[in-house]
Amino acid sequence: MIARRTALGLLGGLAGAALMPGSLSAKAGRKPPRLCAGDTVGLVAPASALTLPDELDRAIHWITGMGLVPKLGQHVGEQYGYLAGTDAARASDLDAMFADPDVRAIFAIRGGWGGARILPLLDWNRIRDNPKLLIGYSDTTALHLAIAARAGFATLHAPNGASSWQKESWDSLWQIAFAAGTPVLGGADVEDAVGRPARTLTGGTARGRLLGGNLTILSTLMGTGWLPDFDGAILFVEDINEDPYRVDRMFQQLKLGGILDRVGGVIFGQCTRCGSPTPGSDTFTLDDVIDQYLGALGKPAIAGFDTGHVGNQLSLPVGVDVEFDATARTLRMLHPAVA
Repeated sequence: MIARRTALGLLGGLAGAALMPGSLSAKAGRKPPRLCAGDTVGLVAPASALTLPDELDRAIHWITGMGLVPKLGQHVGEQYGYLAGTDAARASDLDAMFADPDVRAIFAIRGGWGGARILPLLDWNRIRDNPKLLIGYSDTTALHLAIAARAGFATLHAPNGASSWQKESWDSLWQIAFAAGTPVLGGADVEDAVGRPARTLTGGTARGRLLGGNLTILSTLMGTGWLPDFDGAILFVEDINEDPYRVDRMFQQLKLGGILDRVGGVIFGQCTRCGSPTPGSDTFTLDDVIDQYLGALGKPAIAGFDTGHVGNQLSLPVGVDVEFDATARTLRMLHPAVA
């Protein structure tokens, strides 16, 4: 269990150093509200059951440490096989949070698998009429992409509620969600701070809508009608526990489906425990696969960006227009994600 004092001390200190809102105006259309200290936020489990020790306690402590008031979904403690309750139950929790006027944003407590199962059950008119930041990553990618396709407002690919909210994660969340800013995300300073150097595959800049998330979930949604339009988008992907041949297979699916040819640039994040060949073996490494697909695009592309199943990952605004500088390995928001 995380000590409440530790969470409050870390988060409070970082909030004081956050940037003020940027000067660029937002694009037309309804936006989620910005967060303020004392706001109520929903905690839901849209995918796997909460089976890890102290998982719910961790989420409550981190959210409380942010100065927010957690409100639990009715079914977060349930288990149906490996899922956090039935599909109908998990969908009803998410619908209820979007409908609740006291709830200002929604955190997924954890990922796993199951978000795609509830997409047809959600009340999309209700979600469109009540834009709120949905915050989470991994399996939450299914909800991020569906909201981008069906509702059109920003969400945040960021640690789940029960994840470890370290400095870079919290600082970027604060700038985007609390300060309504337009920060520059990534770059050499962040790479040095988290100890994960990235590399430029093809330099240059591109502007477009930031879309993506977990590569496995993205490829799962191919051909389903639940993906947004990727024309000119800046695509970002990450994954965990995938061998290079599986990453190859998923990239080939994106290639054959036309996504890689339509995007304006590609960001490959972290691929945690994605396999290394035996020394001296005659096979492709993960970097080989990445270079074969992204290096050959002729578009701005990088690998090793600070997003994925790692500590200190950046909070990224899904659905927001950004400027991607592959040479500097940065993303600059072109308008605030929240009102």
